[in-house]
Amino acid sequence: MNARTADLSIGRREFLKVSLTAGGALLLVPALTRRAFAADAPPGAPANPLGIYVRIQPDNRVVIGARCPEIGQGVKTSLPMILAEELDVSWSQVDVEQLPLGVDFKPGSPPAWRWGPQGAGGSTSIPDAWADLRQVGAQGRWLMRAAAAKRWNCDIAEVSTDAGVALHREGRRANYGELIADAATLQLPAEPLALKTPAEYRIVGRPQRVVDATDIVTGRARYGLDVREPGALVAVIARCPYFDGDIESFDDSAAKRVPGVRAVVVVPGPKPGEPIVANLATGIAVVADDTWSAMKGRDALQVKWRQGPHAAESSASLDAQCAKLLAGKGRVVRNDGDFDAARASARRVIEARYRVPFVSHCPLEPQNAFVHVQKDRARVVAPVQMPGGAARAVAAVTGISREFIQVEMTRVGGGFGRRLTSDYVAEAALVSKLTGHPIRLVWTREDDLQHDFYRPFGHHHLTAALDEGGRVTGWTQRLASTSKHYRRADAKPDEMWMPELYPDDFPARLVPNLRVEWLEVQAGIPRGSWRAPAHTANAFVIQSFLDEVAHATKRDPLALRLAMLGEDREFDYGQHGGPKFNTGRLRAVLQKVAQEIGWGRKLPRGRGLGLAAHFTFGGYAAHAMEVEVTRDGELRFHRVVCAVDVGQPVNPLGIEAQMQGGTIDGLSTAFSLETTIEGGRVLQRNFGDYPLLRMAQAPDRIEVHIIPSNVSPSGCGEMGIPTAAPALTNAIFAACGVRLRNLPIREQLREAVRKA
Repeated sequence: MNARTADLSIGRREFLKVSLTAGGALLLVPALTRRAFAADAPPGAPANPLGIYVRIQPDNRVVIGARCPEIGQGVKTSLPMILAEELDVSWSQVDVEQLPLGVDFKPGSPPAWRWGPQGAGGSTSIPDAWADLRQVGAQGRWLMRAAAAKRWNCDIAEVSTDAGVALHREGRRANYGELIADAATLQLPAEPLALKTPAEYRIVGRPQRVVDATDIVTGRARYGLDVREPGALVAVIARCPYFDGDIESFDDSAAKRVPGVRAVVVVPGPKPGEPIVANLATGIAVVADDTWSAMKGRDALQVKWRQGPHAAESSASLDAQCAKLLAGKGRVVRNDGDFDAARASARRVIEARYRVPFVSHCPLEPQNAFVHVQKDRARVVAPVQMPGGAARAVAAVTGISREFIQVEMTRVGGGFGRRLTSDYVAEAALVSKLTGHPIRLVWTREDDLQHDFYRPFGHHHLTAALDEGGRVTGWTQRLASTSKHYRRADAKPDEMWMPELYPDDFPARLVPNLRVEWLEVQAGIPRGSWRAPAHTANAFVIQSFLDEVAHATKRDPLALRLAMLGEDREFDYGQHGGPKFNTGRLRAVLQKVAQEIGWGRKLPRGRGLGLAAHFTFGGYAAHAMEVEVTRDGELRFHRVVCAVDVGQPVNPLGIEAQMQGGTIDGLSTAFSLETTIEGGRVLQRNFGDYPLLRMAQAPDRIEVHIIPSNVSPSGCGEMGIPTAAPALTNAIFAACGVRLRNLPIREQLREAVRKA
């Protein structure tokens, strides 16, 4: 899910509205043609400041609004960098402020973004904003040049700019701050303005610290859990632990006797089989003066839960279901050539089956939200990935029109796809509506691990047919899995496979006979988007199986990949991340990591090299790793290298951080993380049974190499994840001969080494 999929139409670019603030600053915002939060807004609309797109102040400071949620991917820095580049100001003179949700409503027209798409999902923030923000910056720069030309009574062609200063070719100078009064009287030209060439960039492509780095390390950054609003009460919820379960009975008398507890209310959840459009599960909310009192009150509840329709569901039953499904036939979603004929005539056929488990998002900051529901309006302050979705969730449970729902974004302590859904915001809205109080909802770590939209689970069966020369002539990937579209309101039965398989992924068009097939696993556990959704599974199985093919045929794994990529070509790519897939760009990142790791060199006994490469959401990434497997089955990292091509780098420091963070996330998940089910409920409760990678287990250093490019940029938040796991398991095989096909790997590796 990404910002483009929201129900907010984006029309052609609107020109800037130019005005002066009461303090004498020049305010640049998109020209409003719709009425929400404007002077003619309907009576009762919430007080929502217009927000700032660009504000040039008399002291020559420039304030730029950050439109997208900051979930750790760095867009609060990188998006303003794009605008500042074209505005031609010095980055040191820029301040950044988080914009609230900006949606304009007009009768008879669909809702429309005010500042452009506001979402953090699918690595879309930068590609969605690249053209628009550059043009806004260019318009601001033109205004400064035109204002200077007016002051100096010269042609605008005689005026240039440099770091927030207008310059006349004969030596006159004026800071932008000196020109704002004149600029406010000017009319922008109707046609789009010329943009800088990459050779002229002085901000874009240069490493910059995140704008709120100091606030983060000093504790001043405002996360959702830091929100304190006057009059707010704290709510915690005891949720039914069973998928689609309910309350059979409860006694809240002891809870109400806890000092500070104000109310206990039932929060109804969706009925079995209904789309999940608001909160995830039925629960009982304890509302109190403070978090401790609310939690003690919840502990005092006496609840008997009804198990619901999935009481027999377990990890073992789902594995058995996959095995049964793969023995039959499923839906073929790509079918090039004739695989059956290729298999029948093959000199050799290689097969393998892989398992990818459910996993939790487990963000550092558990879910939370402040919501104040009033008779005809609501206000939300929360860590969200999709603020528009938060408004829809509140509307769904309160009946309040979205134009009267104000959404403010805090910094987010980790999203990874979990906060694409706003069930926790809906919960806070329900409790506020039921109690009449503004509510600060708090989840615990146990709540977060047991009530999630988990990454889908599945078994992959891969087959390769090879001719006499060892060339791959046929390929199948058959996947039996749950779908993340489970119980989505807009999901169509014949499209449930789409988020689990990307038919245009490698090796599509590179193998003459290729079949991709999906079989649906029925399960009651909620599912959703998890960082780099299906790519985390598909890259693992495809890149691992390539190594299996290479070793079975005594070929070098790098040489096999390069041979399959063939000459540099560009193919149509119909899924998210398209419209094109370029084999040359994938080849470049693969060759870069091979070169940097010293591919092919001889290593001591017990050490091995592995690599993997993948195309994810418009970006190309590869990993190479050197690992050691000890005699007791423990793993040591000697070197981890990754390379990435995301087009024009906006903030290289941000790209490096995302690739390093993605690598750690990918290794942590592959190493020891799995969400398991027994009796229709999740077993994991805290870090004791969901052990994230510890510092001592992680690589000491992750080397990141950014491929230079002038191609329009893609995002980078998800590119570091998919190739980490297969590069790791391929390196483990090279080190000790143990092929790990099932995730997570830690206990399997130990057991395999013990038996060896």
